[in-house]
Amino acid sequence: MPVVLWTDALIYLLLVVSIGFGVYAARREHLRAPWRRVLRSKLAMGSLVVLACYVAIGLLDTVHFHPRAEGKGADGAGHTGQVLSLLDLWLTPLREHQEKTYSAPLATHLFVKEAIEGPDGGLVRDYPRLTWGGRHLADPERDWGWDVVRRALLGGLVGLGSWVMLSGVILWVLARRRGEALAATARRIAAGADPVPWRVALGTLAAILVLGLAVAALAQSYHVLGTDKVGEDVLYQVLKGIRTGLVIGTLTTLVMLPAAILLGIMAGYFRGWVDDLIQYLYTTLNSIPGVLLIAAAILLLQVYMSNHEDEFTSLVERADLRLLFLCLILGVTSWTGLCRLLRGEALKLREADYVQASVALGVRHFTIIGRHILPNVLHIVLITVVLDFSGLVLAEAVLSYVNIGVDPTMNSWGNMINSARLELARDPMVWWSLAAAFAFMFTLVLAANLFADAVRDAFDPRLRSGG
Repeated sequence: MPVVLWTDALIYLLLVVSIGFGVYAARREHLRAPWRRVLRSKLAMGSLVVLACYVAIGLLDTVHFHPRAEGKGADGAGHTGQVLSLLDLWLTPLREHQEKTYSAPLATHLFVKEAIEGPDGGLVRDYPRLTWGGRHLADPERDWGWDVVRRALLGGLVGLGSWVMLSGVILWVLARRRGEALAATARRIAAGADPVPWRVALGTLAAILVLGLAVAALAQSYHVLGTDKVGEDVLYQVLKGIRTGLVIGTLTTLVMLPAAILLGIMAGYFRGWVDDLIQYLYTTLNSIPGVLLIAAAILLLQVYMSNHEDEFTSLVERADLRLLFLCLILGVTSWTGLCRLLRGEALKLREADYVQASVALGVRHFTIIGRHILPNVLHIVLITVVLDFSGLVLAEAVLSYVNIGVDPTMNSWGNMINSARLELARDPMVWWSLAAAFAFMFTLVLAANLFADAVRDAFDPRLRSGG
């Protein structure tokens, strides 16, 4: 049975808006030309492939449903009250194969010693075997190394074969569109002579597929990134954290954009008391520390959820509402910067000759804003949105670190970093949860920043005229 959470519905809406904007931009040369410049950047194409992989995982984790139950479910409707996603279904072995407590990456034994009954009936303290990790090995000390290498190589070869097939499809489509032989297209791309750096994109895709399928092959029999305190697989946690990071970065933008665009353009275009009122509004809002405002809002939401527990049928819905509320608060506190930029640009554009001519001819103000002001500030909006994405992803980690971020039951990189505070104080130190969250978050933020630089260079009129 399908389940649509609040954040799911907003993600679907954002996806529709993005597709609509893509169709709109494809039909207009002044928008299509900057995107061609973006796609001709090597860093942009490489980072775009990485971002596409993150988005694909996030979308798989956005399609939720109630799994079928044997007979009647907990609600008497043939399904359980549990809420899963397509990503949960795909990662079922990682989700269900839990250990007792900590285990290191690719380990076959627990990380801590326990009292184990020996062959003679006595108790000895040793590292017990894991329930799932490496259970197929008869002698882990002898077989572990070769088994890990063999599985990684086989997975890498499968990834390489998948890349060859996918690359062949891409080359065939390119050759068909250009009306040339497949071999000629392949030679030009291999030589780096194509205007679009397909060689970089395909090379990045090859690295992702080889590494990803090698990890997938190992994950069938091992905990590749280890397990946490309650024995949950860390690889499963970081993959589930992708959706949380993307939701924070995208839905906050969806909340922030309408207020920033409308108020910023109105303040610059109408001036007078409208400008004074809007400036007073965002100056007052900026005077309130953002962390305190977010903390107060989250505490109010927790009180509401505690007093209305019957309105939430599962922990997933509670956690999703808190995530949505966090996006709303972050959007309320982050629209002022873009509003100031658009106000300054609207002040300049309202004095342009074509705007003054429209006013003299009696054109309505909101028609002028929609026809002349808004299209000429879209490059600022797009640049700001892309640049702010990485900052919002990092904000989730910081807020969760101080316990005012997403719900503790929700998988997120911030919660993993927060729980790592005590793990780093252990002796011996448990480092893999922090390292895994840092690596995935660093990769996403780095790819977003590189892509944002290319977008900024392509859409900034001053850089275009100077180049």
